[in-house]
Amino acid sequence: MTQDDGEFDSLVRKRIRALRVAQGWSLDDLAARARLSPSTLSRIENGRRRLALDQLVTLARALDTSIDQLVETATEDVVANPTHDAARRQMRWTVRADPGVTVIRQRVVEPPPDDPSRLRAHPGREWLVVLSGTVVLILGNHRFRVETNQSAEFPTMLPHAIGAVGGPSDVLGIFDRDARRGHQTRDDAEDVSEASRPPH
Repeated sequence: MTQDDGEFDSLVRKRIRALRVAQGWSLDDLAARARLSPSTLSRIENGRRRLALDQLVTLARALDTSIDQLVETATEDVVANPTHDAARRQMRWTVRADPGVTVIRQRVVEPPPDDPSRLRAHPGREWLVVLSGTVVLILGNHRFRVETNQSAEFPTMLPHAIGAVGGPSDVLGIFDRDARRGHQTRDDAEDVSEASRPPH
């Protein structure tokens, strides 16, 4: 066995134990679910028994995960840089494990809109947390004050808008695929509208 094989073997064993502990299960609990003896499971976790493929499949099922996740070793591309959108005061990240999810950090400087026509509605869900400052989240006919370290989650089919209160605020938002698509469509339309206005 090469050093890489040994590291892989050790990683899988540690992962089995970590997943078991995270579930709050004893050796006996997981052994019963996997139809193994507790002593066999103990030897697997401690590296005193060879990892057999059939046992890995059984353990993956018992731990409510997949064999791919149990043996995954990829650690490249762990750190990612955001893309910047200076015009919208945004930084944007994509979640590699779920490309449909987008994380956006935005500097909110405008107050909440008074004009109902500026509220957006589209399929999807959004979650946000206020990193600094205070914002007002408008959802339909309701207004919610969201302070630093508070979060909000809502279906985006509700007409909605967000604005700063008492000064600029920093907001981190997580958008599912539909919510992000809805905002991109609206942002693109606003960009076209801005570009078509005659100069002052």
